[in-house]
Amino acid sequence: MTPVQAMPDWLEPMAATLTQERFAGNDWLFERKFDGIRLIAHKRGVDVQLFSRNRLPQHMPAVAAAVGRLPVNDAILDGEVTWDGQSDYHVFDIMWMNGRDVTMLPLEERHALLRSLPFEDPMRRVERVEDSEPWERARRERWEGVIAKRCGSPYEHKRSKHWLKMKIEASQELVVGGFTEPKGARVGLGALLVGYYDGSDFVFAGKIGTGFDAALLLDLRRRLDALAVDTPPFTKATGLPRRGHWVRPVIVVQVGFVEWTVHGKLRHPRLLAVRTDKQPRDVLRERL
Repeated sequence: MTPVQAMPDWLEPMAATLTQERFAGNDWLFERKFDGIRLIAHKRGVDVQLFSRNRLPQHMPAVAAAVGRLPVNDAILDGEVTWDGQSDYHVFDIMWMNGRDVTMLPLEERHALLRSLPFEDPMRRVERVEDSEPWERARRERWEGVIAKRCGSPYEHKRSKHWLKMKIEASQELVVGGFTEPKGARVGLGALLVGYYDGSDFVFAGKIGTGFDAALLLDLRRRLDALAVDTPPFTKATGLPRRGHWVRPVIVVQVGFVEWTVHGKLRHPRLLAVRTDKQPRDVLRERL
């Protein structure tokens, strides 16, 4: 197989937009969101080239061989590679087949093209999730999340709202130790600065800027102004805003988020509720 230097510009993969909504309906198809790396497979005759999402060539001989055996002259497939003892290539879309650009075909027709291809190991066809509440299945089976795809939509070489990703949230109680000023038309406050207790330390866990309405923003600002202190209450903290307002850590909130980062911060957090039934010193980081 011929070595390749870079992925062509026009092969930009379609990207999903993150949403906090949970919905179903006949206008959307749902698929499992896999936790792996994006992989674009480009077959031209006997030559197969594999690229990551950031355009780097990938060396996966088993995947390339399976793609090369497909009974088509040329094709461009989009999918995700996962590892569980071996590399599985989960194919969920197609951009090109037998000399034809198929990106403008409706989603269902592109899926029909994929179903016409005889996949061999380690290729996998991503199937629809038919459950009435697909995100609940994702939660039960510990998937990373669900992708909602709008029926009839084309394949777009950009981040698109025709594909929406619903990541499965974890939940954690946290204590407010400060906040930032609002910007633009926002009222009350910009984001809550939150943490948890680890022994005698109050550990900074990140900031929460979504999940509020205007009334709650104003109410929280009023309550937090009454708790103002001159210095940060966090005793372990990296990445604190330089212009934060600091408060006594007495308000407990419930936060939904995707995961903890390697730096101990919340990824994609949102406010779920203000808690009145929990003592701040009882708030610890929950671990599986």
